[in-house]
Amino acid sequence: MPETSEYYQHDYIVIGCGGFGLAVIKDLSRTNKKVLAVDINREKVEVLIEQGIEAVEGDAKDKSFFDRIDYSRVSAVLIFTPDDDVNTFAVEELRKRSIGIFIVVRASDIKAKEEMEQKGADYVVTPYEAMKSVVVSALKRMESIRRVKRLREVLETVKNGKLGIFTHDNPDPDAISSAMALREIARHYGVEADILYFGEISHQQNKAMVNLLEISILSAEDIDLSAYRKFALVDSSAPGVNNSIPETIKPSIVIDHHPADNVEGEFVDLRDDVGATATILAGYLQDLKIVPSRTLATALFFGIQTETEEFRKNTRTADFTAAAFLYPFVDHEMIEKMEGPALSTETLDVLGTAIKNRQVFSSFVISFGGFINDRDALPQAADFLLKLEGISTVLVFGILKDVVYISARNKDVRINIGEVLKKAFGDVGSAGGHAHAAGGQIPLGIFGDVSDREMLSKLVTEAVKRRFLNAVGIEHTPEKI
Repeated sequence: MPETSEYYQHDYIVIGCGGFGLAVIKDLSRTNKKVLAVDINREKVEVLIEQGIEAVEGDAKDKSFFDRIDYSRVSAVLIFTPDDDVNTFAVEELRKRSIGIFIVVRASDIKAKEEMEQKGADYVVTPYEAMKSVVVSALKRMESIRRVKRLREVLETVKNGKLGIFTHDNPDPDAISSAMALREIARHYGVEADILYFGEISHQQNKAMVNLLEISILSAEDIDLSAYRKFALVDSSAPGVNNSIPETIKPSIVIDHHPADNVEGEFVDLRDDVGATATILAGYLQDLKIVPSRTLATALFFGIQTETEEFRKNTRTADFTAAAFLYPFVDHEMIEKMEGPALSTETLDVLGTAIKNRQVFSSFVISFGGFINDRDALPQAADFLLKLEGISTVLVFGILKDVVYISARNKDVRINIGEVLKKAFGDVGSAGGHAHAAGGQIPLGIFGDVSDREMLSKLVTEAVKRRFLNAVGIEHTPEKI
């Protein structure tokens, strides 16, 4: 190795410049990082220099080479020679000189990998793992291409007709933004589409989103549904599941991030490995190379953000990837306006009633929120009660007309609150959701004949409490809090 008094002060040092090492060097160079290529072969070094790559001749078996690295400046050393013994020696020498430097090294098999990890390597690449990563990436890409191709085929069957895109009842930002994205994809293929919903948009954030972004969304109660050739359903899995869609309607397209069984349709994409349906739709846009408008990007970003509670709950890699894709197009001032609308009098009343009526069973709270006009007030009350000290799971319910609406929140990792609600109420109504958040609705049935509100509230409270506590397996005697 040529003698020099200079220290290597590059961002990255790559030792071993065969095919794999050279590919890494070129990729790192494109990031505008300062990269030094090191190889024992003088001719290879000269070729690298001719290609504009900073390179030096160096022997990874020479201890003095490692003394010339400025460990206060170099972020990582990557060792890619084909010799396991040489690579293990290099790892050991580097770690002797620096505890903090990041070491990436190549190993031919699992045994060599384990030895290098024992010597202090931070990350070890094996041909097996590299191949596995390539194959998995290729399969994921294939699945994405196949999905968007099938979605296009179904949309094109609408031809000169119209597509009706249903959300669940009282749609939230995730449902609304997902429907907006599907409408944009339909337009991309020359298909006209409307966003439809039952119920009301009464939650403060939901109303703020629709008003501020000037979103065109139609109440299905005011629409002749026979005007649509086909229907889609987003953020819900079937008619009657958290929605008032007539059972005679069979959606051709179903896209949801909640787990469900036996879902039918020409195109069905159900994934419980993402935190929001908006994440799935953002992925479609990316795969189809559709650049979202400022309004659509802002809506989708807000949908993912609210559904994952500021990226804190049930957030997966795909959610962060989708958010990163949308971020450059987002109107962040608009996001701030939508985040903090005023608390309505109705929500305040429900919150006060829920606080007053709370019953505590171990770390569980069950509360009757009263006779309500706005079912969206229930999850807000559940979120608030979950902040109580010592409480990990909350169920709040209220009566609206002839239906009992339920909202639950959970932070106990041992409990999947969506499955609990299914077990407790699935046979008398519809219920479900995720591990941390769930909801349901139950027809009043025989209780609907009870005209005395106080008696009705007692009967419903006892029935809901008994079913829920039986589902989680705890005693029915409430505690003081």
